[in-house]
Amino acid sequence: MDENKAQRGVSLKGVIVSGLGEGRFFTELPWAKGQFIGKVGIDPYPGTLNLRLDSAEVLKRWRELRNQPGITIVPPETGFCNGKCFKVLIQGKLSGAIVFPEVAGYPVDKLEVVAPHNLKEALEVQDGDEITPF
Repeated sequence: MDENKAQRGVSLKGVIVSGLGEGRFFTELPWAKGQFIGKVGIDPYPGTLNLRLDSAEVLKRWRELRNQPGITIVPPETGFCNGKCFKVLIQGKLSGAIVFPEVAGYPVDKLEVVAPHNLKEALEVQDGDEITPF
């Protein structure tokens, strides 16, 4: 299956929220960075942009998308979880990918977005603003 086919036509609007800083650590791991470049086509900026989904309709679309195969980032050892990725176009202009850590208890209303640049600076946005990765 074409890994882009799953999200074609899916629009997910979310509110920017602060994260815990774990995305920075993850995107800088050599094995993760290498897979983002090789599998997703993105040399990730250190860190992720965190979004909170707060409408029932958007949460439903996100649940449906998460059930698609996506692109899997696989750790070389135990202690890390797989991450399922979906390529997106952020605000209709910047390439990126939604990353869903495949770990029990991960919040269903949270999106983490990786991109080759600092998205807050590139989009001139801040916590509390809404953006649309699709």
